[in-house]
Amino acid sequence: MNLSIHASFLPHTDADAALAFYRDTLGFEVRNDVGYNGLRWITVGPAGQPGTSIVLHPPAVGPGITDEERRTVAEMMAKGTYATLLLATPDLEGVFARLQASDAEIVEVPTDQPYGVRDCAVRDPSGNLLRIQQR
Repeated sequence: MNLSIHASFLPHTDADAALAFYRDTLGFEVRNDVGYNGLRWITVGPAGQPGTSIVLHPPAVGPGITDEERRTVAEMMAKGTYATLLLATPDLEGVFARLQASDAEIVEVPTDQPYGVRDCAVRDPSGNLLRIQQR
């Protein structure tokens, strides 16, 4: 099989804040920005990696999702326990300095982990956890 990761989905609670974080703070390219019925889907991705994207989407809008499930998703997002993304960089200290200078919620400063990686953790404006590893 020849498979690759094309897109991952992360929910957002504020499209403009998500766009500013992923575009301006992380430096991702905006690949698509689509509105429909008052909702907004934004596709971003790292420069130089046109085949890999993150779709920032309104949470819990899929068919078949109950009101109770929507409430659960909203509660988990508010706590920052709903979604996680792992990124990598050759310059962890530089990326972390940029994150510190922004409004990003710092969860963990760059740390040598006992499982063999050096990484840090932040939350995006919607509460999604981003772990960033030194490559």
